[in-house]
Amino acid sequence: MPSSPTPSPTPEPSGVRRRSLLGAAAAAPVLASLAGAGSASAAPVASATAGPAGGPRALPGGGDLGPNVIVFDPSTANIQGRLDEIFKQQESAQFGTGRYALLFKPGTYSGLNAQLGFYTSIAGLGLSPDDTTINGDVTVDAGWFDGNATQNFWRSAENLALVPVSGTNRWAVSQAAPFRRMHVRGGLNLAPDGYGWASGGYIADSRIDGTVGPYSQQQWYTRDSSVGGWLNAVWNMVFSGVEGAPAQSFPEPPYTTLETTPVSREKPFLYLDGDEYRVFLPEKRTGARGVSWGNGTPRGTSLPLAQFYVAGPDDSAATLNQALEEGLHLLLTPGIYHLDRTVGVNRAGTVVLGLGYATLIPDNGVTALKVADVDGVRLAGFLVDAGPVNSSTLLEVGPEGASADHSANPTTVQDVFVRIGGAGPGKATTSLVVNSRHTIVDHTWVWRADHGDGVGWETNRADYGVVVNGDDVLITGLFVEHFNKYDVQWNGERGRTVFFQNEKAYDAPDQAAIQNGSIKGYAAYKVGDDVTEHEGWGLGSYCYYNVNPSIVQHHGFAAPNRSGVRFHGLLVVSLGGNGQYECVINDTGSPTSGTDTVPSKVVQYP
Repeated sequence: MPSSPTPSPTPEPSGVRRRSLLGAAAAAPVLASLAGAGSASAAPVASATAGPAGGPRALPGGGDLGPNVIVFDPSTANIQGRLDEIFKQQESAQFGTGRYALLFKPGTYSGLNAQLGFYTSIAGLGLSPDDTTINGDVTVDAGWFDGNATQNFWRSAENLALVPVSGTNRWAVSQAAPFRRMHVRGGLNLAPDGYGWASGGYIADSRIDGTVGPYSQQQWYTRDSSVGGWLNAVWNMVFSGVEGAPAQSFPEPPYTTLETTPVSREKPFLYLDGDEYRVFLPEKRTGARGVSWGNGTPRGTSLPLAQFYVAGPDDSAATLNQALEEGLHLLLTPGIYHLDRTVGVNRAGTVVLGLGYATLIPDNGVTALKVADVDGVRLAGFLVDAGPVNSSTLLEVGPEGASADHSANPTTVQDVFVRIGGAGPGKATTSLVVNSRHTIVDHTWVWRADHGDGVGWETNRADYGVVVNGDDVLITGLFVEHFNKYDVQWNGERGRTVFFQNEKAYDAPDQAAIQNGSIKGYAAYKVGDDVTEHEGWGLGSYCYYNVNPSIVQHHGFAAPNRSGVRFHGLLVVSLGGNGQYECVINDTGSPTSGTDTVPSKVVQYP
């Protein structure tokens, strides 16, 4: 890249068209799974077997991490070759079956460029990012897609220190691609080579010593981090608890900046204590600002791997439930898990941690996973993919009517992503339902597919994306797209959202298909009529009705007109004039107009 790039912060409208025309490259051939050399090993993964009395034998904790968890140490031969081999398979395998976790033991590595393709996670195995240093890069670019990064989904980097070769690391991603607990000893470029469009993204608990350059990134959320500078904004850049963040300036430039994050608790992570694998559980922070690991060892507790059932994709839902009932946590190793019944998390403090985008698919219309109304459950790092038979819900946090107070020890849902269609037929009436009070959802992308296989207005029907019924729920980093009705419906009291990114469904056939009684279209974000307190910061909704560009959406946001229901930094935008909004929120805000992709903004509401 040039040493002093100066692209326009607002590229030409023709580049904004996002993903609707991009489906041809979506499905790549499924290649044979890479396996074997370099994988972590201990005892073999166990499955339930018959005991002496014919009942299931107790399941062991711990075990082998499986062939698709590749563990490196500084003495490993030909690390670059192994990285390149996995990248070659995964680079364009957007809806393939490969799943990989690349883990680096503490130490120093030099001369590496870890290019990350789909369903690939890279992470250090130290307690601090600085325990594992790569003198080199962890790169995401968009060469596979002609320089357009708007489909660079489902990949992650965690818990590493990077010393980029050029001084700047490239991380050109879009949704479901978290950058967590990273220390970049240099700058970070969030755009692809050539500065084509990207539609990310999310940074948390990270330190970037140099400047972050979003360039063509349409929107971004950064939480509890430290940056040396921030170069520009296109539509919607949101910061909470970020040292060095730009000052609040929405609407121009469109920076929404909160000094602190109200409540946060970092994602659990796997690390090595000597030769023993453990899972670290960071403690809850209130009014958080800056990284959690800045003064050495992070604060929290840890669990030995022996307290986890190390699951593989051949394990049944019955086996996963048995492990949970026996008091084990779940570590989901990379792969695709088919579920013929719901996995039930009923014990307080249970951890369900996925590696390498482990994917849960309900095969027969069941809910993939349900959490009881208990304290301190942690769900992290996996993908739920709807099955061909309609599920009423895909993931439920708390049962209907849940009312227990979890303020001291909330349930957290982090880097848990949901997909309906794209990889094949899928249907679900509602994707994610949050009933438990005080739940923290920290970075999710809930996506009704607009390209790939099994896609169409009724083919991958999904009416609601996220429904929040519980009180006192906080969501930091909410990405929800393309649902047939409300993308987000929030019925609980005292809900808060910091950053929201949305696109209305591209594929509505006509105005009648989206009509909501007397209202033109369902809002992207709907606060229930009876709610008295709610607050949101940095929320954007976009329309791209490419099947029928004449469709009109009345507003992106709908909420009761009460003093306790407040929004800061709202925008709607029509992508290239394919459909229009009449208002931003309720009946307030200027309409979008013409083919100019220029947002209409509301600074405060009411």
